[in-house]
Amino acid sequence: MKQRVLVVDDDKLVADTLSLIFRANGFDAEACYSAAEGLERARTYDPELLLCDVTMPETTGLELAALIDREIPRCKILMLTAYSTNLAKVGEHSKHMSRPVTVLSKPCRPEDLLREAGALLKKTA
Repeated sequence: MKQRVLVVDDDKLVADTLSLIFRANGFDAEACYSAAEGLERARTYDPELLLCDVTMPETTGLELAALIDREIPRCKILMLTAYSTNLAKVGEHSKHMSRPVTVLSKPCRPEDLLREAGALLKKTA
């Protein structure tokens, strides 16, 4: 069975491209374009990995990550951000979660993204 990856980014092109990268590399991946849509989809899709942008309108990626952490504790979380100032925010925010959250800077190379995702998914819950 393929591992499920839920990609959440308010930039549709980014979300769709990232989900295509995962599907092309043997994952089952779906894209959502807001944190609210992502949370709703996560409840039925039950992803093993959440790949989420940090900065989104309305509900941020950090808020979504905290909700996923509580509702789907086995789901690993990988955050993406285009803003270096968000790196510290993610680190601080993850201290209040049940596990650390990995963050990568955008843009990142597909092989780096897949390597980080693979490493997270290999770790036991």
